[in-house]
Amino acid sequence: MKKPKRLFEFLEYQLENPLGKSINTKYNGEWESLSTNDFYEKVQILSRKLIEIGIKKGDKIALISTQNRTEWCIADNSVLQIGAVTVPIYPTISKSEFQYVLNHSESKICFVSDKDIFDKVNQIKNKTKLEKIYSFEEFENCKNWNLLFENDNKSLKGELISRMNNVLPDDLATIIYTSGTTGIPKGVMLTHRNIVSNILSASKRLPSMENKNKALSFLPLCHIFERIIIYMYYFSRVEIYFAESLETISENLKEVKPFYMTAVPRLIEKIFDKIESKAEEFTGIKKSLYKWSISIADKFSIEKQNGIFYNFKLEISKFLVFSKWKSALGGSLELICSGSAPLQPRLVKIFTAAGIQIIEGYGLTETSPVISISETKKGGTKFGYVGKIIEGIEVKIAKDGEILCKGPNVMKGYFKDSKLTSKTIKNGFLHTGDIGEIDDEGFLKITDRKKQLFKTSGGKYIAPQVIENRMKRSPFIEQIMVIGEGEKMPSALIQPDFEYIKSWFLKNKINILDDFEIICGNKELLIKINEEINNINKEFGDWERIKKFELTPQVWSIENGLLTPTMKLKRKSIIKEFIHLKEKIYN
Repeated sequence: MKKPKRLFEFLEYQLENPLGKSINTKYNGEWESLSTNDFYEKVQILSRKLIEIGIKKGDKIALISTQNRTEWCIADNSVLQIGAVTVPIYPTISKSEFQYVLNHSESKICFVSDKDIFDKVNQIKNKTKLEKIYSFEEFENCKNWNLLFENDNKSLKGELISRMNNVLPDDLATIIYTSGTTGIPKGVMLTHRNIVSNILSASKRLPSMENKNKALSFLPLCHIFERIIIYMYYFSRVEIYFAESLETISENLKEVKPFYMTAVPRLIEKIFDKIESKAEEFTGIKKSLYKWSISIADKFSIEKQNGIFYNFKLEISKFLVFSKWKSALGGSLELICSGSAPLQPRLVKIFTAAGIQIIEGYGLTETSPVISISETKKGGTKFGYVGKIIEGIEVKIAKDGEILCKGPNVMKGYFKDSKLTSKTIKNGFLHTGDIGEIDDEGFLKITDRKKQLFKTSGGKYIAPQVIENRMKRSPFIEQIMVIGEGEKMPSALIQPDFEYIKSWFLKNKINILDDFEIICGNKELLIKINEEINNINKEFGDWERIKKFELTPQVWSIENGLLTPTMKLKRKSIIKEFIHLKEKIYN
């Protein structure tokens, strides 16, 4: 079969060599699988039903699911192949945001995963253009989506084929509303060509998946990063297993034993933090072996030969220590693809040395999303960089350091916002808003967000993300935001890692407390975090060093609006929430 040109053709491509367990979801404690053939047949039935109930080319269909699941993928493919447009929406946003996105997108039908999502959507339904809501799960007062598979109108087979033939590569496929860190959501319009070209180019950087065809998926499918990975899995004949939740990832890894998974940097950091926290409890030779193994991994080089003696020591470390990491992650995991934000280079180095290679990608929703990506082969990865530019894309660095991108992956524009589109895409180049540099070998490095750079009152520029990423290497710091625009010095708001701190209290014979407010005022803790910050400060120029900080007793989360769905800081929201702490620092 020819390579796909439209998104629904990736599943058709898999039909040429079908899988017995193409897509897998756990219901009531049991894994349920769909073969490629059954998956494809369900897509056809739902497509015919959507045609029967009046869905036309260009109509918008919203998808909102608390977790990734088989139903989401069936609905996605069914909508796309009749020429309609999917509008994936994050489940964690507020009712008012649901109302805005559903209205702005003019969605006609909405698929929801469960009662909680239904209740939120149903409360604002009358204020939108929604005609029907269908739920994947069964409960009262909402039509169950299984009704759409009853009484299959096979007489519409010819109409469906006609609809599929009339879907053009440049037709709109999806509108993805980016939550961003500020402002109202923007509807990014992506065509079939945008996403397909990106999948085909980016997949060339991934290793052969033949005979290693299991992957665990848990990043939200409403995010373009995980979504293109799912299409890649269709294309590469990889069995997809959907994790039940973030809390069950460890259990699901052991059940599924995948070879691949995707992650955002904060998740990888948390995995490593847990390993470090457990290692704190080691004593004697066990502790010495762990520290020795980490010191070996810290010296690992992917660009140069490590030497016979080094490789010998690394193999001992893998046998005695790192094999246990792998076992905890299912035993077969070989590759983690990280995206959405920069990852600490040290973690990439340590995990890769341990036999679990991390490859980093860079891009935006507006670029479908990949601009650059590392690869597993020799010379394809450089620690601290996000790989080389993928095939078919042109990237240049503007005079002010901003990364500009041009290619078939660049969005059609922002839905109903031509003014913002023209501000973002100039002379064919999309202005990413990220600051970066390309080295002599063609590797791209992201240094900061253009909009996040700020000046102190002394006129010195501060790149907060660089400082924040380094500070998060401290086990005491869960989240940190550098502040100080227009002030005489940079400071920080810090959300401590309360779980680690409780174990630290126990080790240091300090009374363990459950009240986060009291923990944040503990003198011994404040002295220790100050020591951690001062040690890290030595790596920065005097004007960049954190001079003061305040601890926040509130955990920063997606649910309370302080983090985006991909766990990036919502800077304006954090400042607003903790304005009293900022005033305490500077007053």
